[in-house]
Amino acid sequence: MVGNLLVDAYFSQVRGDGVLVVNGRTQIDRLIHISTHSPPLAIEGLKLALKLLKQTQDVPRFRLALDILRKLSPEDADVAQDDAWIEKTSRKVASDTERIEADLKSYKHNLIKESIRIGHEDLGNHLYASGDLVGAFKCYSRMRDFCTAPKHIVDMSMQAIRVCIEQGNYMTVQSHVVKIRNLTRGPDEEELLRPKLCVAMGLTQLAAGDFRAAARSFLDCPQTLLNTYNEVITANDVATYGGLCALASMERTQLKTEVLDNAEFRNFLELEPRMRKAITFFHTAKYSNCLSILEDSRNDFLLDIHLHRHVNRLFELIRSKGIVQYFIPFSCVTLSSMAQAFATDERTLEKELVVMIGKGALDARIDTKNSLLTAKETNLRAAVHRETLAVAQNYERLARMKLMRMNMIRSGLDVRGSKASTGQVNTGVVHGQNSWTGNSQKAERNWREYM
Repeated sequence: MVGNLLVDAYFSQVRGDGVLVVNGRTQIDRLIHISTHSPPLAIEGLKLALKLLKQTQDVPRFRLALDILRKLSPEDADVAQDDAWIEKTSRKVASDTERIEADLKSYKHNLIKESIRIGHEDLGNHLYASGDLVGAFKCYSRMRDFCTAPKHIVDMSMQAIRVCIEQGNYMTVQSHVVKIRNLTRGPDEEELLRPKLCVAMGLTQLAAGDFRAAARSFLDCPQTLLNTYNEVITANDVATYGGLCALASMERTQLKTEVLDNAEFRNFLELEPRMRKAITFFHTAKYSNCLSILEDSRNDFLLDIHLHRHVNRLFELIRSKGIVQYFIPFSCVTLSSMAQAFATDERTLEKELVVMIGKGALDARIDTKNSLLTAKETNLRAAVHRETLAVAQNYERLARMKLMRMNMIRSGLDVRGSKASTGQVNTGVVHGQNSWTGNSQKAERNWREYM
């Protein structure tokens, strides 16, 4: 019963206007993802997924969820296959497919572009609803040859983006986002599309591990997103993804100016108070409090369909950045005080510091005898001498290049644009061969004198 309550609470959060936070196929995908990654929630999550799948035409996904449930709980009363529903739905899907394909074929015979485009879109929507994502993407891609207006291209690309995100084909998502951004759009259409394009690009960059670029995309997302793209991502997801990526890739000053003081993103953070507190604690150098909040939410992050692959890497980057920021004001600090600041023990911290020093992330040394972390001493006098010598060498190199250019101009070896006619240019080339040889010899003498 507890598992059922947790699952319902996760997927049935309701806004004040009564709109579900998550809907569409992503709700089912997230349920199945949670069920395959969390044993306590698996059975109840799969039962809820099967209940939702019966309201769709996705027979393959229904069979997948049923197979997983049979492996986890073979004696459960709900594992009995509903052959009647499967047969009825499969028959309906096949008949609808034949009907839509017949309509599309007639449209092609009539050679009307708009009708053919709509026919491909109808077939793509039908295949998407029945779980054939590959076939749906092919249909949406075929719409491109029959688009007669920029709006048609936008509609086609948005449909393709939705399918590709579910498939995990993020390279295609990026290409379609760029394609839409290069089109001319009106203010109203721009206001509607910009939030969706920002989060689609952010998911692409997050999947590629480019956390800084992903943070920029999520931070640039306008607050008008709200519940307009819940079949892909929610406003709570934007706050979580943007906050974690910002913590992992931005300095403390940037967290203040670009995250906490960001008028657009502040509205998203209000939906996730824990994330806002974590960012505030990191900015105020209260690293243990920040890491404690993140650690308490780790399980939630691991159950997220887009974030689970990057949780460990994000936490590692956030913790490493916190250690570096903590050590900057000190030339020497005890491991005990540092372990207390990061809520860990000395032995674990020492191993972590060894890894960071080996990777070059921390410029320090560990005094194991006295349990100290000391900054590497640098000879400032030698560093100034090296910088001065480098400046002098660069100045000498530039001076020699300028002198050589002056000698080349004086010897007539520079190439100049000519306004003469073609015949005059050709004549000059023929009669100027001897002068060219003479100029070359003169330049060589000047160069020897200079050297």
